[in-house]
Amino acid sequence: MRAFGIFLHIILLLSTLTAHSLHASPDKKVTIDFQTTQQNIVHSIAQIIADSSKATNKSISLPTADPKAITSPAASSTSYYRRSDSYATNPESDPPRYVRRLSDIGVPAFKDITWLEIGLEHRTRYEWRNNDIRRIEGGEDNPIFLRHRAWIGIKEILDPFRFAVEFQDSRVVNNKHLPTDQERDVYDLINAYGELHFKKGLGADPRGQDRPIRFRVGRMAYESTDRRFIARNEWRNTTNAFEGFRLNLGRDINDWELDLFGLQPVRRLQTRFDEANDHLWFFGAIGHWRKWSDIITIQPYYMGQKQTADPNGFTATNRLDREIHMPGFRAYGKVGSLFDFDVSYNHQLGYSGSLRQNAQGYTVEVGRSFDYPWKPRLMGFYGYASGDRDPNDGKDNRFDRFFGFARPWSADHYVIYENLKAPKIRMDLQPTQKLGFELTYAWYFLASKRDRMFDILDGNISNTVKDPGFNRDRTGQSGDFAGHALEGRIRYQVTPKINTVLGYTHFTAEDYVKNRIAASPSCATTHIHPCVDHRSGDTDFLYFEVLISLL
Repeated sequence: MRAFGIFLHIILLLSTLTAHSLHASPDKKVTIDFQTTQQNIVHSIAQIIADSSKATNKSISLPTADPKAITSPAASSTSYYRRSDSYATNPESDPPRYVRRLSDIGVPAFKDITWLEIGLEHRTRYEWRNNDIRRIEGGEDNPIFLRHRAWIGIKEILDPFRFAVEFQDSRVVNNKHLPTDQERDVYDLINAYGELHFKKGLGADPRGQDRPIRFRVGRMAYESTDRRFIARNEWRNTTNAFEGFRLNLGRDINDWELDLFGLQPVRRLQTRFDEANDHLWFFGAIGHWRKWSDIITIQPYYMGQKQTADPNGFTATNRLDREIHMPGFRAYGKVGSLFDFDVSYNHQLGYSGSLRQNAQGYTVEVGRSFDYPWKPRLMGFYGYASGDRDPNDGKDNRFDRFFGFARPWSADHYVIYENLKAPKIRMDLQPTQKLGFELTYAWYFLASKRDRMFDILDGNISNTVKDPGFNRDRTGQSGDFAGHALEGRIRYQVTPKINTVLGYTHFTAEDYVKNRIAASPSCATTHIHPCVDHRSGDTDFLYFEVLISLL
């Protein structure tokens, strides 16, 4: 009975996100009392932990906050799958790592229920930003980001049919700027799909492991390859999601796998239920060759986008007919105990409005891990993405990152995988299983000084803030050296269920950023809007994050 009570608490926690937090506003619309939600969740967490600790004396082991500590859910002694040692390039597991089988939550009464997957997760992050150059206004900002997730999935018992639903609620409080779809997306679904899963659809691989066929239809959020083109964007407070289909031949432990997809990106509407972008299709095929994975894993792929012009599009790019085709490859592995490597190359062809698309991007990372108690690792990285060389030549040379992640390029989100040359050096230390240190120094140059620096001076592509055009100098007179940054991070696992991260970045502005600030209208003298609060361009970014897995 006690075990059944714990299960009821889990179900009640899911319902807490809805029933106990809804009330009718004077205009008859249903709204969410977020403060009540927080209180109910905290109460339910405490009750679950209390009951589960009485039900079992076993400690529940969860993955640590260190990305390197996350293992493939399908890993086995015969698996061909090998993780890359490069920084932050390993995709999130499927399902995400906070999800567990009911049989694994430590309650004896549920030990045989292997067909039900559940997960509950909460994250809070406090940020302090000083003179953030993403904004036209300087000064300090102290936003607090709140994100809740819940997962329920059925597998095996109804095979070949399976399904899963993932709920997410993303909010920001205490910020002085208008929320964007990168920060807020309340009460929505990021996964809601049905799947046909044929466990032995393609027989078995040379090691006797089943090679399944999986066909998934609906809404889905997932990551693939090195996450530079398809990513959930775990750092960001909101999550990339798509609607469409995905066909997988094989799985990650097999010697080969093929992933085919045709998807429409989901528009994050902040306070309304998200909907697919009917003007844009994202499609492709990704291969995985792991036959020699102890030495090298090879991922050839083709990805593309086709967009029909949306006359009501928020950005100028949304209002264009566009078609981009990108063949590419990634390879990673190890050369004995000497060093590890991770390299990729991508070329983009097609058109963007009346301009012909011709762009390229590549990354190279080489690192070495040393056999000492603190597990030191040193690495060098170089990333390149072309920018538009001449705004008047009839060509668009700006590399498009599609739907990839941003944070590993710069923790403060000043640059992404476009118009960029970024050399980096990095050191990691792991004194204990629970404690880790990271230190990075990076330099940022524009590949083309006549193209934009993506996310500075309100030049982002969110669907909230109009781009005033201060982040591009079409003459090239502002130079190409944007700046350099020192980034540090400390990870600590407080308990098996609670992970914390403390991070700091100091960005030192150089010619491009300084000149764009100086060249933009000054609020102090022009009194027009928009205008730039003139400052040196140097910034500070401090954050503290707590991630709680509730099961």
